[in-house]
Amino acid sequence: MTLSVRDLPAPVASHRGRLPGDPGRPLTTPGGASRAARRGMALLLLGWFALPFVPLLVWAFADRWAFPSVLPQEWGVGGLSSAFAQGGAAAFGRSLLLGLVVAAIATPLGAILGRALALGWAPAPRLVTAVVFAPVLLPPFAAALGINVLLLRAHVPALAGLVLVLVAMALPYTTFSMRAAYAAHDLGYEEEARTLGASRARVLWQVHVPLLAPALARSAFLAFLVGWSDYIITVMVGGGQIVTLPLITASAASGVGNDALVAALSLAAVIPPVLLLLVLVRGDRRMTP
Repeated sequence: MTLSVRDLPAPVASHRGRLPGDPGRPLTTPGGASRAARRGMALLLLGWFALPFVPLLVWAFADRWAFPSVLPQEWGVGGLSSAFAQGGAAAFGRSLLLGLVVAAIATPLGAILGRALALGWAPAPRLVTAVVFAPVLLPPFAAALGINVLLLRAHVPALAGLVLVLVAMALPYTTFSMRAAYAAHDLGYEEEARTLGASRARVLWQVHVPLLAPALARSAFLAFLVGWSDYIITVMVGGGQIVTLPLITASAASGVGNDALVAALSLAAVIPPVLLLLVLVRGDRRMTP
């Protein structure tokens, strides 16, 4: 028999936020006008953030675009061909793998630390918080320079050192996200499952993880962004041995005369985070009652 969160009785029955005599209608139910306003605002924000990418999309398929023409005089895939020739596909794969590895490590570590801080299980919580959030407070260049010296003297391989530092940089975001999630988490569901005879492993995978799945997904997304978009740490700790997409994009942008190449690489850098964000938003909507 498979244990599910829906099979467990609610630990505490609450009637807050419901109208008298109408238990099925919460006080916070948005009206039609407010729903339309929110959708309109969402469309405006979407247009605001999407508008800057329109020139990039046009430049990526423009073989010749000279002033004062509003549109390119010649269309083509020269920018995409140059991106592949410059090793863009391989760099894309390295960045993707690096982001996934950082997310896979930083997310469970952030969940452990967030749970300990939220539930008061961490010894010296202020000190732990200061240590965890130190990478956000320190300048990235100074922190990477100091850590790189330690890694070189310890003979740590470039890839392992890069992953280690990026995980440390992502840990504040995953810890903060999971700490907020655990502050609102009801341990009663886990206690109910244990009372019904479920083992700790079963409670973890069939009760705990499903309840915190949205928060875990958000934390993993933030950690992925750290590994995917990093430039400074990759340059210094990687020592030029690990060529990622941000490195190739910055190198192409520092040159002159190949705007189509820069546009193609920039679009490639934007696509994975946008797709993951859409998946995240859709997953949150499905899990929201």
